[in-house]
Amino acid sequence: MDGTRALEPVAARADEVWKVYGTAEARVVALRGVSANFARGKFTAIMGPSGSGKSTLMHCLAGLDTVSRGTVHIGGTQVTGLGDKALTRLRRDRVGFIFQQFNLLPTLTAAENIRLPLDIAGKKPDPQWWDTVIGTVNLQDRLDHRPSQLSGGQQQRVACARALMSRPDVIFADEPTGNLDSKSGAEVLSFLRSSVREHGQTIVMVTHDPVAASYTDRVVFLADGEIVQELDRPTPESVLEAMKHGEVLV
Repeated sequence: MDGTRALEPVAARADEVWKVYGTAEARVVALRGVSANFARGKFTAIMGPSGSGKSTLMHCLAGLDTVSRGTVHIGGTQVTGLGDKALTRLRRDRVGFIFQQFNLLPTLTAAENIRLPLDIAGKKPDPQWWDTVIGTVNLQDRLDHRPSQLSGGQQQRVACARALMSRPDVIFADEPTGNLDSKSGAEVLSFLRSSVREHGQTIVMVTHDPVAASYTDRVVFLADGEIVQELDRPTPESVLEAMKHGEVLV
């Protein structure tokens, strides 16, 4: 890690994180002493082959999984060791999630799905921020529609708006374009990038797609549970080249 990056304000951090599943002959080491900073206001991709530990790292950073050794922080809060209530509160108030499967409730409208985390927390959306987010994802004429009445790209934009609405410290996105065609995927990625550049959001995205990674500010490559390379200002070509020469095959 260079000195400049070490001085950047950090939205999420892993320090010497190990994750081990099972014991004896069934023991699997998913993460091997991973240390990484994810700067505030930046868009970072995590890439690597199947079994490299990329999703495990994201889940540990987000507090969705526990670490076997090491520590994880969201901002100035140490996630490692938090009790269930504190962890639930942190995930609800300070972390946003975007998944490949959209995870929308079919009986709720788009607007109701977007408001759901705030409703659960007993909060109301800030009207100005609501208008900003809805305008950014271009869903003004779809708010009364249920998921079954929306295209895949529109459903994912609803999921993105839901993640942004509480203004979390960091949004974790797990293959957010995995179920979308290239046009819809590009729309979602453009929205995510603009939310970082225009609104200062922090996003950490797991992806296998070099084109998706090219929308980010930085790519972190994992292999066999370890960080093997990092790439700033990626392009599809530079990501492919890094994968080829670093043997980080996805």
